Amino acid sequence: MASIDRPARTPRGRWTLERVLFALAATMTLTSVILALLVSPWFLALAVFVGVSQWMYVTVGDCPASVVLRRCGLRAASR
Repeated sequence: MASIDRPARTPRGRWTLERVLFALAATMTLTSVILALLVSPWFLALAVFVGVSQWMYVTVGDCPASVVLRRCGLRAASR
């Protein structure tokens, strides 16, 4: 049976940069979809921005949110 690599735990349950980015992206995407359904379809532009930012992080290694979160003191998971 193949083992699954899990990210290293940080001391005292502190969240890593990647985990916070994943949670932030999910929250913003769900919020934009709900607002698009209830208020205006233009809120889907927020979901597009989140998707583009995620691809920026994957390809370049940084996105607008990661820059801000690093300045707030979050660190990436060490491999």
